[in-house]
Amino acid sequence: MSFVNSKETWYFCAHQTTNNRVICKRVTDPLSFFVSTSELNSTEMASVVSQLVIPPNNGHKAWEDPSFIKWNKRDAHVPLRCHESVEGSLRYWYERNKVDLLVSKSAVWDDDAVAKALDCAAYWVKDLPFVKSLSGYWKFFLAPSPSSSPVNFYDSSFQDSSWDALPVPSNWQMHGFDIPIYTNVVYPFPLDPPRVPEDNPTGCYRTYFYIPKEWEGRRIFLHFEAVDSAFFAWVNGRPIGYSQDSRLPAEFEITDFCYPSGSDQRNSLAVQVMRWSDGSYLEDQDHWWLSGIHRDVLLFAKPKVFIEDYFFRSNLAEDFSYADIQVEVKIDKSAVSIDNSTETSEDKFAANFAIEAEIFDTGSCYAGNGHVDLLSTDVAHLQLTQSVDYILGFIGYHLSGKMQMPKLWSAEQPNLYTLVITLKDASGLIIDCESCQVGFRQIAKAPKQLLVNGQPVMIRGVNRHEHHPRLGKTNLESCMVQDLVLMKQHNINAVRNSHYPQHQRWYELCDLFGMYMIDEANIETHGFHLSRYIKHPTLEPSWASSMLDRVVGMVERDKNHACIIAWSLGNEASYGPNHAALSGWIRGKDSSRFVHYEGGGSRTSSTDIVCPMYMRVWDIVKIAEDPAEIRPLILCEYSHAMGNSNGNIHEYWEAIDSTFGLQGGFIWDWVDQGLWKPGADGSKHWAYGGDFGDTPNDLNFCLNGITWPDRSPHPALHEVKFVHQPIKVSLKEDIVKITNTHFFLTTETLKFNWVIHGDGRELGSGNLNIPTIEPQKSYNIKLESGPWYSLWTSSEDMEIFLTITVKLSCSTRWAESGHVISSAQVQLPAKQEFVPRSIRAMNAAFSTEVLDDTIKLSRQNLWEIKFKKQTGAIESWKVDGIPVMHNGILPCFWRAPIDNDKGGEGQSYISKWKAANLNNLSFITETCSVLNVTDNQVKIAVVYLCIPEGASQSEKSNALFKVDMIYSIYGSGDVILECSVNPSSDLPPLPRVGVEFHLEKSMDLIKWYGRGPFECYPDRKAAAHVGVYEQNVGEMHEPYIVPGECSGRSDVRWVTFQNKDGHGIYASMYGSSPHMQMNASYYSTAELERATHIEELVKGDNIEVHLDYKHMGIGGDDSWSPCVHDKYLVPPVPYSFSIRLSPITAANSGFDIFRSQTTIGGENLTGSTTLLHLDRSYLLVKICTLKRHPSRSKHYYAREELRLQQDEHISRLFQTRCTVSEEQALEIQFTVTIRKANESTELDKKGKRPA
Repeated sequence: MSFVNSKETWYFCAHQTTNNRVICKRVTDPLSFFVSTSELNSTEMASVVSQLVIPPNNGHKAWEDPSFIKWNKRDAHVPLRCHESVEGSLRYWYERNKVDLLVSKSAVWDDDAVAKALDCAAYWVKDLPFVKSLSGYWKFFLAPSPSSSPVNFYDSSFQDSSWDALPVPSNWQMHGFDIPIYTNVVYPFPLDPPRVPEDNPTGCYRTYFYIPKEWEGRRIFLHFEAVDSAFFAWVNGRPIGYSQDSRLPAEFEITDFCYPSGSDQRNSLAVQVMRWSDGSYLEDQDHWWLSGIHRDVLLFAKPKVFIEDYFFRSNLAEDFSYADIQVEVKIDKSAVSIDNSTETSEDKFAANFAIEAEIFDTGSCYAGNGHVDLLSTDVAHLQLTQSVDYILGFIGYHLSGKMQMPKLWSAEQPNLYTLVITLKDASGLIIDCESCQVGFRQIAKAPKQLLVNGQPVMIRGVNRHEHHPRLGKTNLESCMVQDLVLMKQHNINAVRNSHYPQHQRWYELCDLFGMYMIDEANIETHGFHLSRYIKHPTLEPSWASSMLDRVVGMVERDKNHACIIAWSLGNEASYGPNHAALSGWIRGKDSSRFVHYEGGGSRTSSTDIVCPMYMRVWDIVKIAEDPAEIRPLILCEYSHAMGNSNGNIHEYWEAIDSTFGLQGGFIWDWVDQGLWKPGADGSKHWAYGGDFGDTPNDLNFCLNGITWPDRSPHPALHEVKFVHQPIKVSLKEDIVKITNTHFFLTTETLKFNWVIHGDGRELGSGNLNIPTIEPQKSYNIKLESGPWYSLWTSSEDMEIFLTITVKLSCSTRWAESGHVISSAQVQLPAKQEFVPRSIRAMNAAFSTEVLDDTIKLSRQNLWEIKFKKQTGAIESWKVDGIPVMHNGILPCFWRAPIDNDKGGEGQSYISKWKAANLNNLSFITETCSVLNVTDNQVKIAVVYLCIPEGASQSEKSNALFKVDMIYSIYGSGDVILECSVNPSSDLPPLPRVGVEFHLEKSMDLIKWYGRGPFECYPDRKAAAHVGVYEQNVGEMHEPYIVPGECSGRSDVRWVTFQNKDGHGIYASMYGSSPHMQMNASYYSTAELERATHIEELVKGDNIEVHLDYKHMGIGGDDSWSPCVHDKYLVPPVPYSFSIRLSPITAANSGFDIFRSQTTIGGENLTGSTTLLHLDRSYLLVKICTLKRHPSRSKHYYAREELRLQQDEHISRLFQTRCTVSEEQALEIQFTVTIRKANESTELDKKGKRPA
């Protein structure tokens, strides 16, 4: 270690001898130790060191020396509580564990959080008489660099009255000092390790404290829970230490630096925090760079001899009937005086002190009321088995014991006990007492499996950064609880602390709520990938001690937490010998857990699990099926949740649930890391990289959560809950199978309900009384035995869905009774399967007026439709004289790009779309004609050419699409729109194929029969049940921080848009066209594309509606490459579809209109023939045929297509009818005729007819 005085650098080499003496050598040359030495005890050494002055602007820069990572800092250890008594320790945990759903409801995410953070600091030390929080408002000055810090600002007499006040804990950037910086990979300063810029914002802090009179005779310690990124500290003007590592504690003994206990003289504390240090090179995580004292600062007092550390271990019997318990205890005896007698310090300690440990089952008392005798809950007494043990480098005391039938800890059943360790004097009085919560659980390996208590648990996890939109990296208990409540409610059972150790209370809460955890070291060097000339720290011996210090600090602090199942060596820090050393140290220290590390390809010898990130489904299956790989595969990151994302996640879980060796993964990530930023008008909004003027930045790449910054759930969280749900329901043939995928819980505390719907209407519901299902077991129900059977078999509806919902029958810590943990929907066979349907023709005359520029159709005052003659678009539509539609209907092939559309640079979807001019289309009306006019029907045919804006309209070869649209208008007011889309074959996959129109703003009440109620897309709809839902347009909108395509609803059968009086429009796909993708928004596609922040969006003067025949998936395997799976792409091939639009009033409903349709062909229930003209050369006939369902007595319709596989494009669509009565045939003979030029060929496919 080295220090700087005003004239020269002094180097010290120090070590502790076996008789507890410290040898301190001062040398002028760090390589030469041939100097006289003086023996000093630790107190004397502190006194010598305190005389050193460390002006940061002179001499050695400690913050640029990776070998100088700490000075005078105590060794890492578990959190210390400094109890007075055993009962006090039990009472402390009894009160501390009164955490449940109600606490989460007090979470705050706005300016009120600043005061709440200070309240939390006080709450966390409540009932600890020898622990004091120093949190509060400190004096603060931000200097532009360490050398610019006010001279001698650490002196007690320094005048700080002109300084600002800053709350501690906090990040100073969150209070207007300096700016937040967001980067993903690149460092925010030049890559020149270990040097950092001269312009290095430096926070100078000052505060004051008193030592309570009750602490007299005790040793005093100053404990910083975390400071970003490096700091010096002084007490009463004397330097007490230095530390790095922005996410772990730094602790210093300050006994000899403080005024006596009870003194009226206040002690001054000064801290100098550098924003950048050599440690910053190890902290290049994908999050905001924020600085300062961001966790609590504590004072605590210990007796002269005290418990300084302990490690709880348990070994469970093979049948889990008992546990062997070992507790290693370290005692600080440095203050024990040693005379010249022959008695050793160990003998003297044994003669004057005793160590005891007990385990209490206080968890059984939490539900009780009134006074609780906590001392009576003891279940195990541990005995001192060996006074001192030097095995594996441990110097301390062993206590051991045995417990019969321990209640095991798991994420499903988080049973906790309280371990209490006491240090007593010779008379039996307690002089020190420490405690923590412990759990009995076993982590083990088996071929391709990670076992918890003997079971291959499934990891249904998320990555979680510490993030508060107002506080930055500062934590609130209520917000941590809300995270856990939301996770548990959405069937998340695991968390990866990405990418650093988090607040110690987080671990206590994960123990309590039940959450498997990967604890990760604060090591990431991602930005080194950008240089070919600078070695990664893992390859450099000079960085080895710094990296190891971070791993040791994490393990030593967190080692007693039951929730931790694996230690992680860090993230994206390459791989090399330093990582091999880290894994070796962990395995030697704690063999009871896995080691995790993705770097180096996720399969190095330093990781006990294969842990890739963003690997595709087919690739993880390939690894799992590789017989040479015996480790389980758990994705450390997958399903990148950037904006409107998480498509395909159900495919991951279909593979995970069906492939041995796959054991889950951690979604990236939990929360959008948006920060509150005041706007010019005083309002606040979510900000991302670059919004604070930070350069460099990675824009909105910090917005990857399945919750918004205030923990409002993204729609994707519903999908996550569904793929994670522990009760699965499937239908195979006539068997409903209910599977309990829990590993430890039965279904005894669950309640099952069923409901059956026909065409969107509820037919019936009730409780489902089934036997208790054991873990990993199933229960089968025959359809004919179910309580829904009569309702099902008597229904004439075309679609029948059975939904089984599983709820909690009693409240838990994280949810109230009635909370739904699983919900599954299966479609039951109907009497009549799909058959094309048509409107009933009504003999209702209406008027047609062809004017100069308008075609006006109307029937009295019931409805009126005007077409623009020049464009063929609907100019206006009125129902009962009320305007409902204008500016429509036009084809649409574009969507406002989402983040996943932008990933991949030149290969991204948006790059290819823009290169093809899909974002700049003009619709040129080639023809618009009235085909036929009768008293009760009019046909209007329009042909559009879609060309890039600015292209010559006279050159039809520029057309990217040719679209034929035929409107059939009936006296009922119904409009049947037949569309034929013929795209250019050289286009990239299309964003969508559909139509767009605009409704009056008053038409804002939406009701639909399809998937919902939340947003869903073709590759993210597994959780969205089919039903009838109702929302207004504002509720449909999803406020992604960066706007883009949103608010979609999949598989929509029909939808209505109405005003408050019931007037509006009904829409559905028609004939044989499949269900549609629908969305409606106050914001146009252009507006969603223009705005870069949600608050920039400007509502239009109308409602923009999209009805899509095809819509591309949203993707989500990652966000930096084109990753929509092939089956969810929309290739540039011909498409044809039909849409029905109808007027609607309060007198009818969408369901009534839908059900009023008849099967095509009237009373003769047969199929339809669709004739497609291919490039005016080919003909293709598609027939719907009538078939018999083998298990039903009546007939139903099924579609069968015989398509000629050709590259020609559909240019025009016609529809005819073909009828055969049910009595005449069960199958229809049909002929496909193909014509090219003047040649004709017939292909016959004949079906059998009855005699």
